[in-house]
Amino acid sequence: MAAAGAATCAAPLASGYFLQYFQGQDPCPLCLLQRGFYYGTGLVLLAGAIHGPGRLGARIYAIAAFVFAAGGLGTAARHVWLQHLPPEQVPACGPDLFFMLDNLPLGRTVQLLLRGSGQCAEVHWRFLGLSIAEWSLAWFAMLAGYAIWLAVRGR
Repeated sequence: MAAAGAATCAAPLASGYFLQYFQGQDPCPLCLLQRGFYYGTGLVLLAGAIHGPGRLGARIYAIAAFVFAAGGLGTAARHVWLQHLPPEQVPACGPDLFFMLDNLPLGRTVQLLLRGSGQCAEVHWRFLGLSIAEWSLAWFAMLAGYAIWLAVRGR
């Protein structure tokens, strides 16, 4: 069952890479952070599927997947919040993630990353009326719920 969750993480990642490389949508820092949470969730679920643990092990994998999915959920919620701010309250655009990682201490980079920037508030693409961040919020909510279900269900 964990393999289905791991495969599910591939869908938003593939969509993000498609939008980046074929539609010219450069990801903002919060988008990149969300990708990291998709990778974390997917890798934990994949490891659980490959390992095939017993009941306790399956719960541990599910809880770890939930932690990553919850981190992504919080990041996506912050992203959606930034996108719904009035224009005068949107934070100024800052440096991109790679510049921050190369030039700032890690603590400051994390602080700036979580605060978001004006780039994170921009919406250039919608599908069925939802922005990329709103879709990501829905995916992470589903993955978090799935991880809880796996933890409760056990093996």
